Amino acid sequence: MDQITWEEFEKVQLRVGTVIRVDEFPEARKPAWKLTVDFGPEIGTRKSSAQITDLYAADDLVGKQVVAVVNFPKKQIGPFMSECLVTGFYRDDGAVVLAVPDQQVTNGVRLG
Repeated sequence: MDQITWEEFEKVQLRVGTVIRVDEFPEARKPAWKLTVDFGPEIGTRKSSAQITDLYAADDLVGKQVVAVVNFPKKQIGPFMSECLVTGFYRDDGAVVLAVPDQQVTNGVRLG
């Protein structure tokens, strides 16, 4: 396993945000939702494409807090521009389980 320095870890901006909107993404090659996530006043809202349709319905995601990397460059995914990376863990069956705080925290709070 490659090790990183503390300085390298500090560069990754893992922040908590609340999903405020979920849209279908029929153009995606793999099933995905288009998420709009509120990261608070400092960062604002960001959009992300998330391949989490196996375990999460759109209605279940609105209001849910998620952990995302907010300082990656924007990435074009088909006709959609992803502005952050919502994090999760792959199960053995390939489904993604979201990485989430187990208690409510302020949007924009940084992991670290």
